[in-house]
Amino acid sequence: MKKILKTPLSLFLFSFCLLLTDMAYAEISGMSSAINKAGRQRMLTQRIVATYCQVGMDIKTDKSRQQLKDAITLFEKQLNELKKFRPEGKIHKQLKRVEKLWEPLKTIATSGVKRENAEELWLLADDALRASQRVVIMLEDEAQSHFHRLVNISGRQRMLSQRMSSLYMMQAWKFTSHEYTDDYSMAVNEFKGALIELMKSKHNTADITHQLKKVKREFGMLERGLRQKEGEFIPLLVKMSADKLLMNMDEITHKYEYVAENL
Repeated sequence: MKKILKTPLSLFLFSFCLLLTDMAYAEISGMSSAINKAGRQRMLTQRIVATYCQVGMDIKTDKSRQQLKDAITLFEKQLNELKKFRPEGKIHKQLKRVEKLWEPLKTIATSGVKRENAEELWLLADDALRASQRVVIMLEDEAQSHFHRLVNISGRQRMLSQRMSSLYMMQAWKFTSHEYTDDYSMAVNEFKGALIELMKSKHNTADITHQLKKVKREFGMLERGLRQKEGEFIPLLVKMSADKLLMNMDEITHKYEYVAENL
């Protein structure tokens, strides 16, 4: 039987001011801002699954419920902003597709946490992730700028931090599909590869380079923390590490956005 190892509550520094501060961000101001927000939608699909599982496993339940609620609210807010930014055309049609996929995902996520609904939620989130990724690619293709590509790649790292977390949480909640373990390994490798690409960019400022090195150290700590015995899980520690990666990559993405806007 799989065993969940819980870290002391004193170590559970679960701060997620990221979503709350994002609520107050200005509306989309240009292409780099649109790519940033469209990219954040990818992350939110995975965060919804991770926090849903966390509530289901009774891990800091009140905070987890609030984080789930915040993720749902922000996804919907940003989707409306993106639709206003592209009120017609191919990108708008793709956003309408995202909206169609979002409705059943939102229904499960807001209907009370039940273990029997977790795998359906995961599948719906995966569909919404792919559709949201398509929006980002379409925006990047329209921008045709290396700087906007950096905003995309950096923003995708936020998604991968939460994808690692959500896949780990599914396994910790005793879902045993090989798909979760395989996708988890893939997410880890994709995060590594993209981090190397970002660190090699000649367009990095000294501040961005410093923060990317910090992310590299944090990612190394996360990897080492995952080397527990087979069948044992440490969801609190993984969640904390993933959220640190998320917050740092969000800051870096905003810095790339600033560089792209001020060429």
